[in-house]
Amino acid sequence: MTSKRKRVHDLNPVMPTSFGEDVKRVRHARGMLQKHLGAATGYSEGYVSKVEKGTITPSMKFAKGCDVAFGTGDLFAEQLRRLMDVDHPDWFAPFVELERAASEICDYSTNLIFGGVQTREYARAVLRSGQPLDTPEQTAAKVDLRMERRKLHESNRPPLLWLVLDEACLRRKVGGEAVMRDQLRHLTAVAEYPAVTLQVLPFASGAPPAESPFTLLEFPDDHPPVLYSEGQGIGRVIDSPEHVRTGQNLFDRLRADALSPTQSLNLIRSVMGERTR
Repeated sequence: MTSKRKRVHDLNPVMPTSFGEDVKRVRHARGMLQKHLGAATGYSEGYVSKVEKGTITPSMKFAKGCDVAFGTGDLFAEQLRRLMDVDHPDWFAPFVELERAASEICDYSTNLIFGGVQTREYARAVLRSGQPLDTPEQTAAKVDLRMERRKLHESNRPPLLWLVLDEACLRRKVGGEAVMRDQLRHLTAVAEYPAVTLQVLPFASGAPPAESPFTLLEFPDDHPPVLYSEGQGIGRVIDSPEHVRTGQNLFDRLRADALSPTQSLNLIRSVMGERTR
């Protein structure tokens, strides 16, 4: 992992033209005009033109629409998933790769809900607030990528996921009342997943053992566990045994101070009810 951060304008690169060139090449082979592909995918002719020129980042909906229109299986959807990895800052990409390989994920969230269980609209609100200079197309692409992370926990063989959410995560109004209601409703569903344990650290527990959010990843093979820590737009994957042990001890204290899973679920439902009044 490189320690040198990319320049600000490199963190939101334009989609490589290879994707657009491939769309154009297959469209021509199928004898389709841009307006025909636009109609088939639910977008305008101008949108198709910009994708083919590589001036905008296509949405996952567009990529999947191309696969349907061209009869290419999931070729373009998979290509876009690979290309969208460049939307991650250089310090975050290693975590995403490790997250996919993990057998167990333990996360402590202080203010914002863990990205892997966010709803689409909640994620959109978080990304627009944190990266206000992004175009709507860039935001949409990043939301799609975050939804791909969510699929990890909805698969047939998900990793074990243990979440400790500070009560502030439930009460911070991200995206408005409707968005928060949907997000809290989704949390109640996630809490029922067999591989998920969800706890809330209530305000009444006092000063938390940890001040910043962090994630612990464990793996099924001989790969040592790692600690991911993020703050002020910079994140690090740490494999130092000493630091990982410290993170594990902190997480043990956090879940000891947190409400039980049943009590946590009741609190989430209570806060959700407050938002319907």
